[in-house]
Amino acid sequence: MKHAALCQRIGYRFAQPQLLQRALTHRSHSAAHNERLEFLGDSLLNCVIARYLYDTYPDIAEGDLSRLRSNLVNQQTLATLAQQLQLGEQLLMGEGEVKGGGSRRPSILADALEALFGAVWLDADFPAAQKIILGL
Repeated sequence: MKHAALCQRIGYRFAQPQLLQRALTHRSHSAAHNERLEFLGDSLLNCVIARYLYDTYPDIAEGDLSRLRSNLVNQQTLATLAQQLQLGEQLLMGEGEVKGGGSRRPSILADALEALFGAVWLDADFPAAQKIILGL
């Protein structure tokens, strides 16, 4: 598999590798890109982190939980996680984006990580995606 090292790093093997391929495809590369998966993954990530915080901190008020969640799912945090997974090296991008350093741009890395979460959710189920998110 082309992305075997990435799958090993996240501890998940795709039954439908085309979902992983799409998650790693930037809109500058092809019409079959990762933006819809990013939408799904963003929603999933917020849900998983909200539940984790709710369960972990039973005495914290809603406003404080929201601030904690925002700190955990912000672009810089996600980009750092994406860098640790070496996600930028796996991205398919158009020539201009490659030359412009797109594989190191925090917004692109964060979006790709969210798309990866969405791809796992579609490929398997919520618990599989939740396990990956909480494992990072």
